[in-house]
Amino acid sequence: MQQNYSSKKWSQTLKLLAASTFIFTSLVTFTPTVQAATLMRFGSTGNNVVTLQKELVNLGYTVGPIDGIFGSKTFSAVENFQQNDHLQVDGIVGPLTQSALDKDLTTQAPATNSSQIDGIIAKAKSLLGTPYLWGGTTSSGFDCSGFTQYVFASQGINLPRTSQDQAKVGTSVSYGDLKPGDLVFFSTAGNGTIDHVGIYLGNSQFISATTHKGVAIYPLTSSYWLNAYKGAQRVL
Repeated sequence: MQQNYSSKKWSQTLKLLAASTFIFTSLVTFTPTVQAATLMRFGSTGNNVVTLQKELVNLGYTVGPIDGIFGSKTFSAVENFQQNDHLQVDGIVGPLTQSALDKDLTTQAPATNSSQIDGIIAKAKSLLGTPYLWGGTTSSGFDCSGFTQYVFASQGINLPRTSQDQAKVGTSVSYGDLKPGDLVFFSTAGNGTIDHVGIYLGNSQFISATTHKGVAIYPLTSSYWLNAYKGAQRVL
């Protein structure tokens, strides 16, 4: 009887040890995977990458389209950021790189933003009278988003190609908080879909490329534009 009891006890002990080993092995095996999921690197996709791309654009880096795809241009932007912030240059966004991004976004110099905004306004006004051209992206002729893309590129800021995609860049701004340099968006077709974009100049005016006048300045307070107005984004 004593031998049977000891055998049963030993069997139970072995089962407990096996279960403990499985749990420990599982933790060791899966912990790195959880940590890896917090990283963003070449090939990553999703909303976290969209946020990263917007942050880099806000800091003046070129990432290509804001599309949630960690491609070659986003990779290069991350490397440039890491180099400028004296971080390990590997193109991977881990905790240290993300922390540096957050810090720079909080403390970026207003003077730099002001200089870029002045440059955007000056560049936009220098193009007054440029004819409208569907699909145009050069000073020979612009459509609305080609114009804004061209103007912002003059200050090293790469906007997506279409007005709908440009509306995803930067930070949303209320009508009452508009400042020069903000992108303003409209639905001229009246169906709620963004189909037009311009650059706010201040004093309730914005500059845009339209089919009627080409690049021209318009009053945001006119009934036509107010009715079509859909919102604004601040890139700088």
